[in-house]
Amino acid sequence: GELLQISDKMLEGMNYRFDDAARDAFGQYLSLRLAQPHFANARSVRNALERARLRAASRLFAERDRAHTETDLTTLAPEDVLASRVFQAAT
Repeated sequence: GELLQISDKMLEGMNYRFDDAARDAFGQYLSLRLAQPHFANARSVRNALERARLRAASRLFAERDRAHTETDLTTLAPEDVLASRVFQAAT
């Protein structure tokens, strides 16, 4: 719970936000990641958010033929989180 609140604050500072499904996915990510070694709390959260932002940028770049809204450009979608290898390792 606290780490999810920290992630919301970090994203707010970056002028980003989760959509509802992405926030749920990030909660799942945190549950899985906490069970792995070398989890460093806020640092690990920040690193995961940075990677999700990079995946979002790649996703939007792949859709470059369509006009993107400000919301598109500042909202993380579930696929940006679920592409993490943390989920691949869990399967």
